[in-house]
Amino acid sequence: MGPSALEVADIFRAHGPAFRAAQRSHLSLGQLKVMTAIEQCRTAALGGHVLRCTDCERDQVSYNSCRNRHCPKCQAAAAKRWLEARQADLLPVDYYHVVFTLPAPISDIAYYNKAVIYGLLFEIAAETLTTIAADPKHLGAQIAATLVLHTWGSALTHHPHVHGIVPGGGLSPDGKRWVSCKPGFFLSVRVLSRLFRRRFLEALEEAHRAGKLQFFGVTAGLSDLKVFARWLAPLRKIEWVVYAKRPFAGPEAVLAYLSRYTHRVAIANSRLVAMDERGVTFKWKDYRDKSNPDRPRHKTMTLAVDEFMRRFLLHVLPGGFHRIRHFGLIANNGRKEKLALARELLGVVPAVPTDLVEDAHAAGDEPVRPNFVCTHCGAQMLVVESIMRGQSIRAPPSARGGL
Repeated sequence: MGPSALEVADIFRAHGPAFRAAQRSHLSLGQLKVMTAIEQCRTAALGGHVLRCTDCERDQVSYNSCRNRHCPKCQAAAAKRWLEARQADLLPVDYYHVVFTLPAPISDIAYYNKAVIYGLLFEIAAETLTTIAADPKHLGAQIAATLVLHTWGSALTHHPHVHGIVPGGGLSPDGKRWVSCKPGFFLSVRVLSRLFRRRFLEALEEAHRAGKLQFFGVTAGLSDLKVFARWLAPLRKIEWVVYAKRPFAGPEAVLAYLSRYTHRVAIANSRLVAMDERGVTFKWKDYRDKSNPDRPRHKTMTLAVDEFMRRFLLHVLPGGFHRIRHFGLIANNGRKEKLALARELLGVVPAVPTDLVEDAHAAGDEPVRPNFVCTHCGAQMLVVESIMRGQSIRAPPSARGGL
C-alpha cells in the first residue's frame, strides 16, 4: 500500500482483529475503544449524509468522524476550533517555548501510572515556571503558561514531556505594571531544571507513600518504599532535560506552532510510508544522530505490524485526562480579568470577546461560510439524505457527477 493512501485506520482494520485476539489480556478498555473508533472513522459504521452541490449538482457521500482525540484524521478541525478560542488570549509580547522532559526510568514506570505521573508532570512544570518567574532575582512577575502533553518520541517510543508556551513577561506582584523579561531570554534553563528535578522527585515520593503508584513485572520490587528510595537516588544526580527555544516571531507564529502541537497524535498519517509483508514503514527523526549537523535527520523505520500497533497504543491517555492545560494569568479562575489588566498595562486595545464575534456573525455583519463545500466547484453543498449508523447506501451517488 503506497504512501498516498496508507492510514493508521488501514493498519487497524487489516490487522486489528488478530492483534486484539493475541493481546486480549494486555489491552485496556480505553485502548480497545481507540482501536474501534479509528477503524470506524469516516465509514458507514458511524453514519453520515449524502450531499448535493447547489451549483454543479454533483452528489457526494460524507461519513461521520469518530472525533476520538487519538485519531489522526479528527484533529485538524478540533485544533482549528481550539485556536480560534485562544486568539483572544494572546498578548503583544514575545512568546517562548519551554520543554520539560522526564528521564527514561520515570518514563518506564509512568506507563502503568499514567494519570498520576502525567498529572505531576503538568503540576510540577507549571509550579517550576511560576516559582522561578515570581522570584525577584529572575523576573519577579506573575506569568501565564499553556502546557501541552506529548507522550511519544519520533519512533513512537514512550517519552513523556510537556511543551510550554509562555509570554515573555508578566504582572508585577502588586498588579500595577507589566514586567518584561530580557530580550531573547526568558528564564535560566539550569535553574528551571534543578527545581523541576527536586520538586518532581519529592512529589513522586509523596505519591508512593500515599499508595498511588502501581508496579508490575521487573519493577514490582519498587512497591517497597526503601527500595523505591534507593531507586530514586541516582535520579537526583543526573541532569533533567529542560530547554527553552528562541522567542517566536510574533503572535501569528505562536498560533501556527500551537496548531501543529496542541492536537497532535502519536503519528500522523502523512508519516506513514508503506504496509507490506515486512511490516509498517514510517518516517521519523533521529535526534541522536549528530554525525553530520548539516544533514537532515529524517529516516525511515520498519516495525512488525503488531509492534507498530503496540507502540501506537502506548500513548492512549486515561479517560478524562486533559492534555492541554493553562496556568497563571490564563488559568480559568480570573483569566478574563487578568488578561484585561495585562492589556491595559501594555497599552493595547482589548480583544473582541468571542461571544461578541459570534453575535456579529449571526447578525449578518460577516458572511457565514457553508458547512459543506463542493470539491469540484467550491459552491455550497446541501444535505439531501442522512445515513444512519451501520446503514448501507441504497445506491451509488447520482450519475450526474459521482464522487
